[in-house]
Amino acid sequence: MLLSVALQFRYVCRMNPFPALLLLFLLVPLVEIYLLIQIGGVIGAFPTVMLVVFTAVLGAALARYQGLATLQRLQATIARGETPAIEVFEGVLLLVGALLLLTPGFLTDLLGFACLIPLTRRALAFWLLKRVTVVTPGGAPRKGPESGQSRTLEGEFRREDD
Repeated sequence: MLLSVALQFRYVCRMNPFPALLLLFLLVPLVEIYLLIQIGGVIGAFPTVMLVVFTAVLGAALARYQGLATLQRLQATIARGETPAIEVFEGVLLLVGALLLLTPGFLTDLLGFACLIPLTRRALAFWLLKRVTVVTPGGAPRKGPESGQSRTLEGEFRREDD
């Protein structure tokens, strides 16, 4: 029953993403408030607020450090003449992670740190890259980084002398 509802919701969200966004914008703040109240009840209000502020500051510092490292890898990849698809996805995930860490709450902090930790960020980037089509300048669209498509163009030509 629950699986059927989930599949129907997924189908509806592909047609119109508004219900999923509405659910996201309603559900996430409710879960955050619940977690803040529960954790505040265990460790107290002031330590809870300080923990949220600490994660925001730590996340900002980590995002800056990881962002600079990703930018250097991006530049090195471009210098080698390769498509920097992974680095671009990692940069987007770093931005999302930093934004999530600046949002007060423990659930968003957990998701934000998942986007900032190199191991999980790279896994997320590869997962996303498998689901999109990468178009390289001057080349044909290809699926993911390890597609075996050739760049050889077949055709006929005729030379015309002036």
